[in-house]
Amino acid sequence: MTVITGWSPADLGDGAVLEVLQAPHPVLATEGATVDPLDPATIQLAADLVATMRVSPGCVGLAAPQVGVAAQMFSLDVTGHPKTRTCHGLFVLCNAVVVEASRQEKGREGCMSVPDFTGDVKRATRLTVTGVLPGTTDEVTITTDAFEARALQHEIDHCNGKLFLDRVAGAHAVYPRKVYK
Repeated sequence: MTVITGWSPADLGDGAVLEVLQAPHPVLATEGATVDPLDPATIQLAADLVATMRVSPGCVGLAAPQVGVAAQMFSLDVTGHPKTRTCHGLFVLCNAVVVEASRQEKGREGCMSVPDFTGDVKRATRLTVTGVLPGTTDEVTITTDAFEARALQHEIDHCNGKLFLDRVAGAHAVYPRKVYK
């Protein structure tokens, strides 16, 4: 695992667990505004995203629009997921931008904002993203692959007002979510 150095989610302080919105809530289709990573409200939202993600079983990422804030920010942690190859641990990014993407591959995705369905989405399997860590002015570059690359693209889509359903090839690529007991 390659951890982002010089920053820790503990730097954010305590977060509140927020309600996760479900489609078709309009904020999920709204492009998020860029954020000031030093703004105390941004730092609190980052802590809230981490807290909400942590209490949500199976959740590997959560974007601000999913908790009702149309902003360019998300938390991510693919640690321990069986499809993970490269892992940067738990981090929150503000104003993330994909700077390089290659090797498109289809894969199954689910989402807390679309709890009843999964879908096949074509995404890059190699990815480089830049963004800023909340509470800092530190721009980081994350180069990753496999599941972490897919999860990053999924969360960046949320920040841009898109759900995985907007990326499926058609109704034939959407499936009822399996419930395991």
